[in-house]
Amino acid sequence: MNIEIERKFLVISNDYKTNSFKKEYIKQGFLNSDKQRVVRVRIKDDKGFITVKGKSNDTGTTRFEWEKEISLIDAENLLNLCEEGIIEKYRYLVKVDNYIFEVDEFLGDNKGLCIAEIELLNEEDKFEKPFWLGKEVTGITKYYNSNISKNPFKNWQ
Repeated sequence: MNIEIERKFLVISNDYKTNSFKKEYIKQGFLNSDKQRVVRVRIKDDKGFITVKGKSNDTGTTRFEWEKEISLIDAENLLNLCEEGIIEKYRYLVKVDNYIFEVDEFLGDNKGLCIAEIELLNEEDKFEKPFWLGKEVTGITKYYNSNISKNPFKNWQ
């Protein structure tokens, strides 16, 4: 069983881009976005993935995650079966001390939304927060990609 422990933050400036060591293009959709389980199909640059995520714990930091690489053709075909609301974004990888922040700059109907995630080894891990991190949104379900796909950022104002 794979357990994912992560915290999410809003991003308040573009300064993360200058420290990024990698930029990826991601297109993803959801075959199932039930709150008990999420089944995601993702294309990251030229690779396909299918991911199953379980329900988050009470703090929103920890949940089961299973992911497998699939062919690009299979991922493209599965995206056609996904629920309405395909997400497109650029992901910037930024190393801060011993951690890597994944900063997602959303496109399309979610343009203007920028969220950073950090994966931890345990919920109590301490880490340096770069100055470009804003409010923590861990556990706030409206910031989950599965919810952003249904209620895009353009509708939040």
